[in-house]
Amino acid sequence: MSSPAIVGFSGNITRPSKTRAFVDLIVQDIATRHGLPGQTYDIDDVGPSLGAARWARDLDGRAQTILAHVIAADVLVVGSPTYKGSYTGLFKHFFDLIDPSALRGKPVLLTATGGGERHALIVEHQLRPLFGFFEAFALPTALYATDKDFSEGVLRSETILKRTAQAVDDVAVLLANRLGIRLAAE
Repeated sequence: MSSPAIVGFSGNITRPSKTRAFVDLIVQDIATRHGLPGQTYDIDDVGPSLGAARWARDLDGRAQTILAHVIAADVLVVGSPTYKGSYTGLFKHFFDLIDPSALRGKPVLLTATGGGERHALIVEHQLRPLFGFFEAFALPTALYATDKDFSEGVLRSETILKRTAQAVDDVAVLLANRLGIRLAAE
């Protein structure tokens, strides 16, 4: 079996992005802990062909490659900034292009960012049902961070960092069970 890949996908269209930084922090933590390849993408990476695409085949080559990496990931870390209580429209459109069976059973770690605590349930009320539709395995620990949890674009909140470590531990248990990777002694 080839090495599993940890792929992150952020629904943000701007850079720098707290959401992308949050997703990438998790991807790199998982990848480093297990010596696995990790890569994070966002809407900007997908490019302008996304907006006009009605089918995956309508995407340009780079966008199709990113879509293929998301589908092939052994663990997917997704995140979206919160807009009007939900994920971004282009984030949803990207996943609309994926065949409903393509993510079946795939481990997905759910994250989101927002301006304040009032949107904290986006992960439970928006992201979890979306990946439930795909029959993906949404990990039990979901993560939400607010603007105040970041300083200069870097996650600084000890509370959120501890919860992030818990989510990464969820992934470690999953990888150990699914792929026979030894858990790091702690």
